[in-house]
Amino acid sequence: MIEALHYTFVQNALISAIIVSIISGIIGSLILVNKMTFLTGGIAHSSYGGIGLAIYFGLPIFLGASAFALFSALIIATIAFKQKHRIDIFIGIIWAVGMAIGIIFVDLTPGYNVDLMSYLFGSILAVTKSDLVFMASLLIVLLLFVHKYYYQILATSYDSEYASLKGINARVFFTLILLFSALAVVVAIKVVGLILVIALMTIPTYIAEQMSSSLYGMMIKSALFSTLFTVIGLIFSYNFDISSGATIILTSACGLFIYFIYAKLFKR
Repeated sequence: MIEALHYTFVQNALISAIIVSIISGIIGSLILVNKMTFLTGGIAHSSYGGIGLAIYFGLPIFLGASAFALFSALIIATIAFKQKHRIDIFIGIIWAVGMAIGIIFVDLTPGYNVDLMSYLFGSILAVTKSDLVFMASLLIVLLLFVHKYYYQILATSYDSEYASLKGINARVFFTLILLFSALAVVVAIKVVGLILVIALMTIPTYIAEQMSSSLYGMMIKSALFSTLFTVIGLIFSYNFDISSGATIILTSACGLFIYFIYAKLFKR
């Protein structure tokens, strides 16, 4: 694949893979400790509503998906903060309604010729410079947010009532975590598609959780594992000319299988 790096689209794909992997590692850790894994799939599928609206009104797809994902996250945050144990119900509703809106608006669009499969299963080789700017900007803001408010994020994630007693506005931080999760899902869709985004957010994070004693350590290890799996998957995808999104997820699954063998043989 070394010779392929001379091509701009391959360079963009590799850079986006690394950026999205780091974002997914951080956000995946927050989703896991907040017990909202289902949230990833809910926001991913609801963002299809934004894709449909963008196609119908002739807007940038990324803009439509981001706006709809953020709107969905705000709804979930508003309803579910006091009912985290029932958050799966609200996510399921947002999931179904978003998909339905997207399908209807795509059907209403006269003569559309957009490759919707690329949004379902990813199109990492189609990443543009403007996409990279958006991804890099999100990563920088996310890193600054986690660095500055790590204690507040930690307290809110593990015990929102304790956080409130300590004077932390847990509702605000819960909402911010959801908003960052929504944007992370949107950029991850570009890499693996909305069908596979749950796996990208959860497999590396699960391995990292088993090997970490703190949220900070989990984020770092999850980002590293996610980057490793994504880059290896991208290399296999290029060499064998197969779908990049599916290859990245299968590579992650193989990594999880290897970890299970390691844990069985060496961990007591």
